[in-house]
Amino acid sequence: MHDPVRILVVDRDKVAAQNMKHVLVKDGCQVTTLFGGAVAVKHLDAGANDLCQFEVILADLGLDSVKEGIFLRHCQRLQPATELIFISDKIAINSVVDAIRQGAFHYLSKPVRPNELRQAVMRAAENSRHKQRQRGIRRQLAEQKEHRFPLITSNLDMLRLLEQAGRVAALDLPVLITGETGTGKELLARFLHDASNRTNKPFVAVNCGAFNEELLANELFGHGREAFTGAVRDRKGLVETAHGGTLFLDEITEMSLNMQVKLLRVLQEKEVQRLGDTTPVRVDVRILAATNHLIQEEVEAGRFRKDLYYRINVINLYLPPLFKREGDIPVLVQYFLEKHAESINRQVTGISRSAMECLTNYSFPGNVRELENIIQHGMAFSNGPDVTEQDLPESVRQRKIAPVLQREDDRLLSLEEMEAKYIQWVCKEVKGNQTMAAKVLGLDRVSLWRRLKKMHSHTDSAVSEGSEEIGS
Repeated sequence: MHDPVRILVVDRDKVAAQNMKHVLVKDGCQVTTLFGGAVAVKHLDAGANDLCQFEVILADLGLDSVKEGIFLRHCQRLQPATELIFISDKIAINSVVDAIRQGAFHYLSKPVRPNELRQAVMRAAENSRHKQRQRGIRRQLAEQKEHRFPLITSNLDMLRLLEQAGRVAALDLPVLITGETGTGKELLARFLHDASNRTNKPFVAVNCGAFNEELLANELFGHGREAFTGAVRDRKGLVETAHGGTLFLDEITEMSLNMQVKLLRVLQEKEVQRLGDTTPVRVDVRILAATNHLIQEEVEAGRFRKDLYYRINVINLYLPPLFKREGDIPVLVQYFLEKHAESINRQVTGISRSAMECLTNYSFPGNVRELENIIQHGMAFSNGPDVTEQDLPESVRQRKIAPVLQREDDRLLSLEEMEAKYIQWVCKEVKGNQTMAAKVLGLDRVSLWRRLKKMHSHTDSAVSEGSEEIGS
């Protein structure tokens, strides 16, 4: 810890208090000593406006008139982020154990050993600072909700992205939103619509990958009466339904080339023709599109029309994956805790320090959507006010950071061998997803493929350049 830990020592025995202070000051702590529970209560009352005047309180009340439970409740009310450690002899151990059940952090038995004291204080201080961070996150989240931010974030790059989105929202230009699955592309599209001049008109979203070509054509353009067997009346398509508003085409790269030609006509002519009908219908829609593919590669490969790409890519907004959004995991965790409190477990209001550390060390291949699922899982299995590490899915708890140095056959590995092992580990961790592995490694997909091909050159394994799956 860079900042000194602020500690209050409460003890009727001045010598014992000074001894503890001596040990802790040597470790760089700021220590205040008070003699007696009643004096400590008055001191805490006087500093009631400072909700974390001390990070750790060490209290040996012994035969003091202020009992452990009363003192604990007083501290919890005035110093909610402070952790309390009681010091007790065997005679008074029962009352101390009761205080532990009520929320005290720990207790130390007399005689107190310096190393035990240091370790208990450091763990308590870490917990206290975690509580303080959680309070700050709750305040930040409340501010973002008040300002109706479309995406919950504290990341500077994300905040800049939202500022750019706010500037282009009213320009009525096509926007292409790119980013991995689960990053919040539809939320950003809804924000662009809500902040535009079309906000009082329809926002219509369609997932282009959810339909085959025939069904997608019918969904987008509608059909005329008797266009096919069973078509007994005219039916508007989603393009007409969005007239005056916004049409959001999610996963637009899943569209067939034939459908891309039809969409291009809508953009160029500002009209739509229902299936089986010869009369075009004028439409006024703003097109927002999204994809989780590298769309330039799709264009180069001939799977996406270049002319359509230039039409929809007037403005490009890229949503980074969660593992690149530094600082966003804690605020998103709190958001999902509050979002699902009533529907899952209203008693769960926080997350333990170890659980948060576990989440911040996880790569989140499913991005924000996966994080929400993990928090829902944790809340469902939690038995207390906090989601603990044990409440998280096993796949998250078991995910470990790869070691920097490894030995094999009692020798240090060469740089080339270490690189090969690390690439294999990353590929395994992201379950063979080539695009994710390349991003984690800071490589493009072609460079990653070349390295994998070189690694497997001495085996019977074959890696296909066009394959999305990689063997571990």
